Amino acid sequence: MSRPPALETGFTAMVDRASELRRSLLAWWQVDGRQAIPWKLNPDGSLPADGEPLDPYPIWVAEVMLQQTQLPVVLPYWHRWMEAFPDLEALATADEQRVLLLWQGLGYYARAHRLHQAARQLLTGRDLDGSGPWPPTLEGWQALPGLGRSTAASIVSSAFDQPEAILDGNVKRVLARLTASPRPPARELTRFWQLSELLLDPARPRVFNQALMDLGATVCTPRNPRCGDCPWRGSCAAYAAGDPVRYPVKEPPRTVPFQVIGVGVVLDPAGRVLIDQRLNEGLLGGLWEFPGGKQEHGEAITATIVRELAEELAIQVEVGEELIVVEHAYSHKRLRFVVHLCRWLEGEPQPLASQQVRWVEPGALDAYPFPAANARIIAALRQRLDGGALPEGFGPQQPGDRRSVA
Repeated sequence: MSRPPALETGFTAMVDRASELRRSLLAWWQVDGRQAIPWKLNPDGSLPADGEPLDPYPIWVAEVMLQQTQLPVVLPYWHRWMEAFPDLEALATADEQRVLLLWQGLGYYARAHRLHQAARQLLTGRDLDGSGPWPPTLEGWQALPGLGRSTAASIVSSAFDQPEAILDGNVKRVLARLTASPRPPARELTRFWQLSELLLDPARPRVFNQALMDLGATVCTPRNPRCGDCPWRGSCAAYAAGDPVRYPVKEPPRTVPFQVIGVGVVLDPAGRVLIDQRLNEGLLGGLWEFPGGKQEHGEAITATIVRELAEELAIQVEVGEELIVVEHAYSHKRLRFVVHLCRWLEGEPQPLASQQVRWVEPGALDAYPFPAANARIIAALRQRLDGGALPEGFGPQQPGDRRSVA
């Protein structure tokens, strides 16, 4: 099969087509675009006129939530967030644990930390230059924690209708197919940015960028793209090649490491459970969890739990029966959590590898933000407690047990 013309001429071929591509995309969006996204509307629910500014705060929150997360998942979280933190001051002055609790389930918790940090930064420096708390330029937004070029550009174009190109995952996929790019998008970022800038409608950047994202999210999807409904089908090199799903070209698969984690659900004589708060650094920073750690080669999982709790909390426990096994996959590793009930024997719990430790009533666990994998552990614990099926010596103090409660 001969290579399609757009692939032969590459990005250069788009120069002569840019005006027509803009026109056809905007015409498609007027009929089939997602025009009810709440943070892209005026307070009365109407679409803003070209050049009309919108409140940057709800847009900023939404754009950070949308990093690594799809719109249908984000919507309920965004609504709850806006009820709890309706403006910049409410977020900046909020307790960090409440911020993380509202973020619970969205994943990539560093985003919540950075939003909170940036809100405090903006509130502290508000109106120093007379422009209010919001950065007036793309560079100003990029200087805030957690905002790369594409997210910052999306905020600026959405809130202020400024002509800034975007390059999120949906846009990369659309452009890779439009040009039948022979290399993975990560290796073509400079050219993809050039193409996004070339195609951008300078007169209607807010609408154009939204239309481009909508095209990728609803028509030019990763699997089963609806090419028959695409306004760019006639110019798409991947469609002309007869195999649009082949694009974007993928990077060679990486080997994802697998680890087994031994977890102890430690109960004291009063029936309270021990949890600890992770350090703020890292993927799940600031969240609470049941203590444990990685299983060493050749080590029994019960020995892992005893060792990890001694090393991290300076306590001695008796490991009881298995409570649950939870499989969880992150982008960079796969984990298997093997969870056992444990009876606290001695030692005042100390946060040797965490921020703090706390004995908590099982019914109060919902007040603490946990990583997603812990939800099943909590559910299994409650089911066991409700069923009254704890082994002897675990849970509420037994007659004659005179140990002190930490």
